[in-house]
Amino acid sequence: MPRFKKSEKRATPGINTGSMSDIIFMFLFFFMVITTIRESSLIVRVKVPQATEVAKLERKSLVSFIYVGQPTDSRYGTESRIQLNNQFATVADIREFITREREARDEVDRPLLTTSLKVDEETRMGIVTDIKQELRQVGAFKINYSARKAVASK
Repeated sequence: MPRFKKSEKRATPGINTGSMSDIIFMFLFFFMVITTIRESSLIVRVKVPQATEVAKLERKSLVSFIYVGQPTDSRYGTESRIQLNNQFATVADIREFITREREARDEVDRPLLTTSLKVDEETRMGIVTDIKQELRQVGAFKINYSARKAVASK
């Protein structure tokens, strides 16, 4: 005669969900930390040319980007266009763009502002010269040309 009687069939216990909120918040915090937010989405194709001497920019927060290239959407033509922030622009719009960028920064950082030109390697130099002339008139003399490092061939 058995000492312990098996009573009715027991149901399996439920899963403990007490720490689930902790795990969810850990994942949320992890993704918030590793995610970078793109400031503008490209509407022009930009394949920057190769360069032999490349240097990284020190403070990217003080850089204003001007993109020049062929539009990604064929409805806008095949000629090179200028992109400022998330829209097409003309050379005349650069003056207002630089003024807004300067006003958005602290007065201490304004002399350190750099304008970076990300120009497609197939773009003609005439539009780049026009952009440089407009930047010169605005007083934006610190210009950076974005390039990719040339691969050394053996």
